[in-house]
Parts: sequence; C-alpha cells; structure tokens
Amino acid sequence: MPDELRTLGRSLGGAEGSVDSETMVERVLGQILAEHVPVPVAEPPGAGERLRAARRWVRVRWRSLTATLCGLLTVLALTPPVRAAVLDWFDFGGVEVRHDPTAVPSPGAEVPGCGRSVSSAQAERRAGFAPLVPSALGTPDVVTVSAEPRGRSLVSLCWRERGDTIRLDEYSARLDIGFTKTVREKPEWLSLSGDSSDLGGVNDTALWFPRPHLLSFWLVDAEGSQYTREQRTAGPTLLWMHGAGVSGVPDVTLRLEGVASKGRALEIARSLGDPAEESPK
Repeated sequence: MPDELRTLGRSLGGAEGSVDSETMVERVLGQILAEHVPVPVAEPPGAGERLRAARRWVRVRWRSLTATLCGLLTVLALTPPVRAAVLDWFDFGGVEVRHDPTAVPSPGAEVPGCGRSVSSAQAERRAGFAPLVPSALGTPDVVTVSAEPRGRSLVSLCWRERGDTIRLDEYSARLDIGFTKTVREKPEWLSLSGDSSDLGGVNDTALWFPRPHLLSFWLVDAEGSQYTREQRTAGPTLLWMHGAGVSGVPDVTLRLEGVASKGRALEIARSLGDPAEESPK
C-alpha cells in the first residue's frame, strides 16, 4: 500500500523530469505514512446509514452551524497570525472584502453626493438608529436614508470641504452583505486605540483601503420596487464598526470615503467616542 500511494502521488504531481523530483503530493503522502495515519478502507456495515443520518442532522441545523462558523471566522480574522489568509474573502460587518490582483478600478473616481436631505429625526425613524456624527466633521450638510433589501436601510452623511465631498455611510451591521469591495491590494488592519500591533475587540478594529478599488452596492429603482447590484470605483476608504456587543448601543458599520489621509480618517473615526460610554447606566 505505501508503494501504491507514492506511485499515485507522483502521477498527481508535476511533470516528470522537473527539478523537484519529489512532488508536494508525494511529500504529503510520505508524511501520512510516517505518522501512521490510517488508510481509508471499505465502510463497515451500517456506515452508510450513519452518514445519511449525519447529513440529515446538518440540514436541520444548518442555520445555527452557519452562525457558529461566522463567529469563529470573526475571532480568527482578529487574530494577527491568520488575519491575512482570512481576509481573502472576509466579511467585516456586512462588507465583503475580496482580494483580486486582476481587478481594474477606473481612474479619476469621485465621491458621490448624498442626494436630497432629510432631518436627523426622520433618518432615525426610517433607519432604526440615530445617525452617528463624528465631532471632527461637525454637522453634516446632507443626511439621506436609502432602502435596501431584507428591510435594512443605509444612512449617508455628506460634507463639502474645499469643493470635495466627504461621505460617511452607516447601516446596521448584519451577516447579510450590503457592500462588496474588490481590491488589488489587501487593506491595512488598524486599531482605533492607536496600537495596531495588538488589536482589541471589534469596536477597536478598522480597515484602511488606501488605493482605489471596486465597490459593489445595492441600488433601488425610481419606483422603489426592484433592487439591482451596481458597481463603481471608490477612493481611499476607512471601514469600522461602532457599538458591537455593547448593551443598549446600536451595532453599526461605518464606511468613510473622501479622506485621503489615513491619519485624519482615524481621527474622524475616533471622534465618535467609546461606544461603551454611550451605554445606558
């Protein structure tokens, strides 16, 4: 059996005569044999029924299994040794980040405005949470609320500075995807408390996208009856969460675009304050 496994490994590896005569498959098989890992054998009587029962159990409990897996991935993503690998497809607060070196953002991307403004009270009633306003930016020029699929709402705040637009998108952080970012370069993990070498909890973690990237988002038609997936190029962006896990504080994902300086973007995010201090006493 060992000789047969090695022969199979060679057939799955690279072409004959390559510089590395021992293929990766052969090395893995050799390691399996060295550690005396049992080779699969024919299933004993009754094994098929047990397998079918296990599949039925998974189908019945798939929702709870999915939630558990998402929680595990969140913990892994905030752990430095595995952060880079997980980020290839990581979902951060309802924003999916895809690393694709072949992505081609359009040049000269501009930050879109927010449209027709509503009052903060109207925005709170429609979105289910009060818009979060960073003190570093002051009162926004425009506040809008857009409807999205599955009953969620997107709150957008806009400021005009020296002819440019700063936009802050806010929405309730859920597992379903609201935005998708496709990036050529992986974003940088930052700490809102200032020490990025030792990130704290979710509320202390931010993602900085320094380069233009592709942003996919939901857009509703003029009648408000149909949602379509649109895509545009976004500029430098800071992404973070506020209130996650804090009792009495809305769990909100925030996406800041239009601030090219990482330092200033972090200053704006930090000016929201500690969500724990907002919790009712």
